[in-house]
Amino acid sequence: MTQPAAELVHLRAAGVSLVLDVAGPALPRVVHWGADLGEADDAALAALAVASVPPLANTLDEPVPVAVVPEAATGWMGRPGLAGHREGRDWSPLVEVREVDVVPAEAGGRVVVRASDDVARLALTVELELTPQGLVRTRAAVTSTAAADAAPFVVDDLLVALPVPSEATELHDLAGRWSRERTPQRRPLTVGAHVRDSRRGRTGPDAATVLVAGAEGFGFRHGQVWGVHVAFSGNHRTYAERTNLGEQVLGGGELLLPGEVRLGAGETYAGPWVYASYGVGMDAMADRFHRWLRDRPHHPRSPRPVVMNTWEAVYFDHDLARLTELADLGAAVGVERYVLDDGWFRGRRSDDAGLGDWTVDEAVWPQGLHPLVDHVRGLGMEFGLWFEPEMVNPDSDLAREHPEWILQTGDRLPPEQRRQQVLDLTHPGAYAHVRDQVLALVREYRLDYLKWDHNRDLVDAGTTRTGGAGVHGQTLALYRLLDEIRAAAPGLEIESCSSGGARVDLEVLEHTDRVWASDCIDAHERQMIQRWTAQLLPPELVGSHVGAARSHTTGRVHGLGYRAGTALFGHFGVEWDVSRATSEERAELAAWVATYKEHRGLLLRGTVVRGDHPDPALWVHGAVADDGAEALFALVAVERSDAWPPGRVRLPGLDPDRTYRVAPAGPGADLAGLSSLPAWWADGVVLPGRVLGEVGVQAPPLLPDTLALLHAVAV
Repeated sequence: MTQPAAELVHLRAAGVSLVLDVAGPALPRVVHWGADLGEADDAALAALAVASVPPLANTLDEPVPVAVVPEAATGWMGRPGLAGHREGRDWSPLVEVREVDVVPAEAGGRVVVRASDDVARLALTVELELTPQGLVRTRAAVTSTAAADAAPFVVDDLLVALPVPSEATELHDLAGRWSRERTPQRRPLTVGAHVRDSRRGRTGPDAATVLVAGAEGFGFRHGQVWGVHVAFSGNHRTYAERTNLGEQVLGGGELLLPGEVRLGAGETYAGPWVYASYGVGMDAMADRFHRWLRDRPHHPRSPRPVVMNTWEAVYFDHDLARLTELADLGAAVGVERYVLDDGWFRGRRSDDAGLGDWTVDEAVWPQGLHPLVDHVRGLGMEFGLWFEPEMVNPDSDLAREHPEWILQTGDRLPPEQRRQQVLDLTHPGAYAHVRDQVLALVREYRLDYLKWDHNRDLVDAGTTRTGGAGVHGQTLALYRLLDEIRAAAPGLEIESCSSGGARVDLEVLEHTDRVWASDCIDAHERQMIQRWTAQLLPPELVGSHVGAARSHTTGRVHGLGYRAGTALFGHFGVEWDVSRATSEERAELAAWVATYKEHRGLLLRGTVVRGDHPDPALWVHGAVADDGAEALFALVAVERSDAWPPGRVRLPGLDPDRTYRVAPAGPGADLAGLSSLPAWWADGVVLPGRVLGEVGVQAPPLLPDTLALLHAVAV
């Protein structure tokens, strides 16, 4: 057994300490995960480890430390990390650490622990990493070490868990539904388990996204918080658990269906990465996720182009003259990428038919898409195309020719959803069909962008190859498919869309370039959706479009300033039949596009901030440059306020030791139509960042569903 000289490992990065007890023979436990402890020496760490062991309380004769993969055999009464069996035997493994490798880094570091249970014939590898941004990443892998003639080991669960201290008394996570994704919910952290399972075969519109435990009353800018995210796009589990002894953990992993993972001799199952973030306030927690993503070598670096998507403009009514007119009008207002949505392929006049037959419909496009593509490129714009490659309509040539390529159980097809079924990507024929048809179109039209949709849950999703459950294999096959397509088409960008925002997780973003947050682009709903998507993702990875005045999904009517000002804080786009807009509206839209281009370096690279304003009717959010030189804030009236006129609003995240000039910004900065404005509004105001953050400025009396932009520049 090799291990570091010290039995305690202390990793530090970006204001976070992770202290691990790796003394063995038990799996490592987390002694501390939270605020930076400074240059603690070995004696101090040893004292901390002793001080953190709970007293005996009429339970086992020895204290039960909670390992990163909790084991029932140690006496842990909560959810075990590894659960499975070999024909009913080897069901309670107890591994012993054989090797510990520590890879220190200038900031953070990595620990790999290898352990085994010779009786159960299992080996377990646990990886823990503290990234330079202060994120903790951990995952586990289990291997069957049994002989070739032994029964396979069926893995039921492989979860990792991190302890959170007793200060964390409240839980916060997200729920939602189609067109109202990422709805916040909060509850006490009490004895028992708060379990968020997704059995949808995709992340889900109701996914927890980030499960947060924190001090009572925590907010965006205050209160210690600890949170976890399971980076997996299929079935998954995120949970918080507190025992009757007061121990509490956050954890998660893949949710495996019966028999999905059966390990023969030498075979390994690796669970997904679970990311964990600590901070004072949810903004600090979110910022660690954002910095991790932005520091990836494959993170999008180019300015995020202004997008025009045709879906809510034309739906299935594809007509070359109408679509070229949209392109002309889009180019005139400053659009840089044109995306042709659903309806271009054979037999696709509605969503009843055609999925799986990825060839251009000759009846609608007798010359193929070339006339439109050439016209768009002639206007200086990129061209993108919508696909839903994982799905198939029963009314399609593909489904009629290859019914065995459809995920199904026994002799029955799953219930239809949106009149479609799911292709089994683990079937070599189905996989090759999708890959080859998508790449053929990418190459023929030199596509710059794919909007990759996924419009149904995976229900009763078995594979005809084995007769077993197929979600685990389907998810891994999707990742391989995306990687293979991107490798074959360098420079191609892919958006993860899934009935809107039902596939938003850190692993899908290892294989794609942005997500579509929701099919709802009603600005009122989008304020909430984007506010909470930001708990995980920075705005450059989140599509945000300006829709029609009357929302297609809710029927609400909003002014252009509210719609565009909302879309500004994301990857900006237009999804609106602008041929129906007035010339004045198109001029205003062009002004908003220009505002986005002027500020997109700040909006899409700055630190995301969200204010803890006491009035729930008035939200404050923005982006602050990393060097503190400037910031752009939105003051948003999401409801009618009980307070009138409104009070002061604090502007968070500014450098307290610098002085800023704050002035209204963007089209409509004069807020014409309001009966009165604050005294400082016309000429701006100059104040220290500390005053702006602690006292703030008087807010304008905004009407419901309107907003104002403020630009703060250091002077």
